[in-house]
Amino acid sequence: MRIGCGYDSHRLVEGRRLVLGGVEIPFERGLDGWSDADVVTHAVIDALCGAAGLGDIGTLFPAGDERFRDVSSLVLLDKVVGMVRERGMYVVNVDVTVVAEEPVLAPFISEMRRRLGTSIQPDAECVSIKAKTNEHMGFVGRGEGIAAFAVVLLKPSCE
Repeated sequence: MRIGCGYDSHRLVEGRRLVLGGVEIPFERGLDGWSDADVVTHAVIDALCGAAGLGDIGTLFPAGDERFRDVSSLVLLDKVVGMVRERGMYVVNVDVTVVAEEPVLAPFISEMRRRLGTSIQPDAECVSIKAKTNEHMGFVGRGEGIAAFAVVLLKPSCE
C-alpha cells in the first residue's frame, strides 16, 4: 500500500468562477490560477502523484502551458488516475479537507464526492470531503483564499 498527501491553495479574486471538487459554486469571487484553480481536485492530484511517485501537479501540468489554461481540473485528475493505473495501482480511498471561511460548502459536498469518485473510481463511497473554516485566522480566515488538504491510499492492482 502507498499513502500520499496533497495540499493546494489559491487566492480569491473577482471575475473568476469558483470551482471546488469539480462543482461550480455560486459565489461573488473565484480562485485565481492557470487552470480552473480547483484547490480540492489539485490537492487530490498531488496526493495521488505523491503516492504513485509521479512528482507533482506543477511538474505534470505547468502554469504557462496553454494546453492547461482554464482547463477543468477533473480532466487533469483523469490523466493522473490513468498514470496511477499504468503503474499497476488503484485508489482505495481519498480523504479531503477544504478550508474556506465562505461560502458555506455543505450543500455541495455530496456532488463534489460524486464527481471526484467518477474520475477516481470505483465510486463516491471511497471519497470523503470535509469543509472547515479557519476561525477568521490567517489568509483563509480573512477571506483572501481557500485551501485544501488531501490524503490518498493506493493499493497494487490484483490484475
